[in-house]
Amino acid sequence: MAEQEKEIISEELEEDTAGTAENTQEKTDEKREASGEEKEPEEEIEESSREKEQQKTEKKIFKKKEKEEKKKDKAKEKIEELEDRVKRQMAEFDNFRKRSEKEKSAMFETGAKSVIEKILPVVDNFERGLQSVGEEEKGSAFADGMQMIYKQLMTELENLGVTPIEAVGTEFNPDLHNAVMQVASEEYESGIVAQELQKGYKYRDAVVRHSMVAVVE
Repeated sequence: MAEQEKEIISEELEEDTAGTAENTQEKTDEKREASGEEKEPEEEIEESSREKEQQKTEKKIFKKKEKEEKKKDKAKEKIEELEDRVKRQMAEFDNFRKRSEKEKSAMFETGAKSVIEKILPVVDNFERGLQSVGEEEKGSAFADGMQMIYKQLMTELENLGVTPIEAVGTEFNPDLHNAVMQVASEEYESGIVAQELQKGYKYRDAVVRHSMVAVVE
């Protein structure tokens, strides 16, 4: 009986050991399942998919930035083109304005000289009339009135820039003087204007009428 009891106890121990081993294996399998060790291939596939999606997203962002940069470059080129066009138009307008002002000034100068040329004979007649006044008539109301009008006329001409050309005692200058005769003179040297036959005038820097003179031989 004792030996049979020992065998029974031994068999029960073996069964308990086997059961314990099976339980341990099952628990290990459960832990592996819980830890995901058996799901490694699925995780790799998911990670690869995420990387591909990320790459696609990055490519889209890069292409979008590239398009935006191209748009900016085109806009910059368009702005530079418009600025260049505006600058050229402004330069053309400035040149046109300068030409217009120059032409206007030239027309004014021409018109002024033309008017002055017509007034100068009146001045000459005033001077002749004043020179012809006799001694007995000087100081009369008529003579004084003529003198006042002559002075007023010459003052207005001077204000406009009209000035007489110096002649007597100066060296003959063909740009200013018109020599109509030669004379002998003990007072002046050769080539010097000895007599003024008709007074010349300048309008600013331009000669309106040359002085008619006699030059020493």
